[in-house]
Amino acid sequence: MSKEEKGQSKVEQAKGKLKETTGKVTGNESLEGEGRAEQAKGKVREGKEDVKDTVRGVSENLRPDDGDKA
Repeated sequence: MSKEEKGQSKVEQAKGKLKETTGKVTGNESLEGEGRAEQAKGKVREGKEDVKDTVRGVSENLRPDDGDKA
């Protein structure tokens, strides 16, 4: 699921950048703002997934290694 979410965050960021650029070119401030908001949403989603990955990695490192059992 994490890779799927990260992919979605990149798509959101790209769509947002496209909207922002289109808004700048056409002078549409509303579209430009919408694009910036969509980019921010994608960055937040990506950050959330990074945190989940970090927590997952830490928790895996805290588990006892089966090879240590005698």
